[in-house]
Amino acid sequence: MIEVQGLSKQYKLTKKQQKELQTQTQSIFAVNNISFTCQKGRVFSLLGPNGAGKTTTLRMIATILQPSSGEVLVAGKSIIKEPNEVRRKIGFLTGSTNLYDRLTPEEIVKYFADLHGMSAQEYKPRKEQLFEQLGINDFLKKRIGQLSTGMKQKVSIARSMIHNPEVVIFDEPTSGLDVITANSIIELIRSCKEEGKTVIFSSHIMSEVDLLCDDLAIISKGKLIYSDSMEAYRERSQDQSLTETFIQLVNQHQN
Repeated sequence: MIEVQGLSKQYKLTKKQQKELQTQTQSIFAVNNISFTCQKGRVFSLLGPNGAGKTTTLRMIATILQPSSGEVLVAGKSIIKEPNEVRRKIGFLTGSTNLYDRLTPEEIVKYFADLHGMSAQEYKPRKEQLFEQLGINDFLKKRIGQLSTGMKQKVSIARSMIHNPEVVIFDEPTSGLDVITANSIIELIRSCKEEGKTVIFSSHIMSEVDLLCDDLAIISKGKLIYSDSMEAYRERSQDQSLTETFIQLVNQHQN
């Protein structure tokens, strides 16, 4: 479970940024006092336009960024008081993750398994399961620098999931990928749900959200503007498309 409680991230503006934004304000909120809960065994989607604060929120949950205020409990552990415990319990995947070009997929995944303190007995079957599921065996011995974008993303998934985390965080995981690779990630998210993991992912692709998520929240300009079950969201949409409902909610907040 993930419990987000009054979470905020505030940044100070430089004089140059103030001039560019034509404001005298000395700071801005990337995320402003948001709260929501992601339940175990359910898929939670975080939606919002570009720059809404989705990535900032996920990075705070993953302990990559320190919040300005508020708290997050990940599987009962505080991101502020127990960040190392939180990191042991999560797998975090972002579309912008870089890999070491000179290493092979197996070398990278083994390195992260070692970081998580996995024994050889734990590592081998888990690696075999992930590599088979993601189709990594087809390019197992190639260097990362020789791989396509989709292949690299599969390796990123494997390294994020190798320690079999309780909580999985995906930040726009299918962005820029071909249909086949994107589908393998969608299937992985489904399998995480079936295994009873807590899954949260950000996206702006409504078809993925409709396909996968049980609950969703929408943020705009750093503020939470909607949070409910996917079933309730579909009922709210009624005669219009899910995308049209999303646009309507965002526009209402901006106006």
